[in-house]
Amino acid sequence: MTDQNDNLTLICESFALVQQHADKLTGHFYATLFLHHPEARALFPPAMDMQRDRLFRALAGAVRMLDRPAELTTFLQQLGRDHRKYGVQSAHYDAVGAALLSTLRRFAGEAWTPAHEQAWTEAYGQIAAAMSGAAEADAAGSPASWLAEVVGHEQRSADLAVLTLRPESPFPYRAGQYTTVETARWPRVWRPYSIANAPRRDGLLNLHVRAVPAGWVSNTLVHHTRVGDVLRLGPGRGAMTLPERPARRVVCVAGGTGLAPVKALVEEMIARNRPLTLHLFVGARRESDLYDLRSLRQLASVFPRLLLVPVVSEQIEYPGVVGRLPEVVPAQGHWVHHEVFVSGPDDMVVSMVERFQRDGVPADRLHYELSTTPAELDITSGLLDGGVPPFQQQPQQRTRTDGPSR
Repeated sequence: MTDQNDNLTLICESFALVQQHADKLTGHFYATLFLHHPEARALFPPAMDMQRDRLFRALAGAVRMLDRPAELTTFLQQLGRDHRKYGVQSAHYDAVGAALLSTLRRFAGEAWTPAHEQAWTEAYGQIAAAMSGAAEADAAGSPASWLAEVVGHEQRSADLAVLTLRPESPFPYRAGQYTTVETARWPRVWRPYSIANAPRRDGLLNLHVRAVPAGWVSNTLVHHTRVGDVLRLGPGRGAMTLPERPARRVVCVAGGTGLAPVKALVEEMIARNRPLTLHLFVGARRESDLYDLRSLRQLASVFPRLLLVPVVSEQIEYPGVVGRLPEVVPAQGHWVHHEVFVSGPDDMVVSMVERFQRDGVPADRLHYELSTTPAELDITSGLLDGGVPPFQQQPQQRTRTDGPSR
C-alpha cells in the first residue's frame, strides 16, 4: 500500500491538473454516472446546475482535508448518516467512485499514472467506507426521515412565516439543533431550518422561515404551504446546544431568523437551568421585522430573569435601542463570565464573536454558528443537493455548508 504522505502528494498533484477544467469535469462525471447507472438519477434534484458547481467544490474541499484524517472521518460519518434520507445505498458509493476515477483519468490526460490511480482509489475507498459504515449503523436505530404535517402557518410578514409541524412519530433532537426540510413541490431538494422550540411533550416543532430570492424551498414554505400539507424532515443535527454545566449567567444574541435556535435554547434554559440572569438581544432592521416579540415577551413574563432587549438598526425614530448588535451588546454589559450564544447573518455573527473574543470571553463559553462555510469544508454537497450536517472547526463553533434561512 502506498505511504499516506505519498498518497496526499499524488492526489494534490493530480487534482491540480484538472482544476482548470472544472465545468467540463463535473459535466463528464454526471454523464458517466447516469450513463452507466441510470437509476442513480432519481437520487438527485431535478435541476442540476447548482449541483455541478458543488461537486467541484466538494472535490477541492476533500483534497484540502485529507491531511486531517480524524476530523475528516468524523465529518464523513455524520455525512453518511445524513445521506440516508436521499435513499443512498452502499452500491451507489461504488458507482460514484467508478465515475469519479474515470473522470479524473480523462481530464488529467497523459500525466495520469498508475500511482495516481491507486492513491485516488484508496482515498475514495476510505471516504465511502466511513460514510456507508456510519449509515448502516444508524439505520439500526433511527429512520432515515420523518413525515410531518403542517398544523400551523402564520404569515408574520410578506416574506416570513412561522410553521408548526407535527411529526408522524417521535422526532428526537436537542434545543439549538436544526432539521432539513423537503417539500412535495421540490422533491430531493433539502434545506436546513433551525427548530425554534425546545422539545415539547406534544412533539410539535416550530420553524421560522424567511423567503429568499430564488429560494425554491423557502418560497414554497412561506407562500405555497398550507395547514394539512405534509413535509419530510431529516434528523436533528447541530452542535450549538447547551453544555452540560453552563454558566449561571447567560447572554444570547440573535439577528433575523437566527432567533429560532436561540429561542429554543432560551426555552430549555428556563425549563432546566434557570440561570441567575438571561440577557436576550434580538436584532432587526426595523421594528416591523421583530416578528416574534409577543412570544418572547410571554417568556419574559413567566421568567422575570429573562431580560429582553429588542434592537433595530435602520429606524432612527424607534423608541427603544437603535444600533448594530456588535456595537450595542458590548455597551450594555460586561460578558466575560457569561455563557454566550450568537446566531444570525454571518457578517453579524463574525463581528459579534470577534468582539466577545477581544473582550475576553473564553472559547469554551462562546457558542455560535455560521450558515456558510469556507470552500475547504464544502465537501458535503458533492453527492447530493440539500441540507448537510455541520463541521465543528473549533470547540464551540458550528459551520454548515448549507445553512438555515437568516
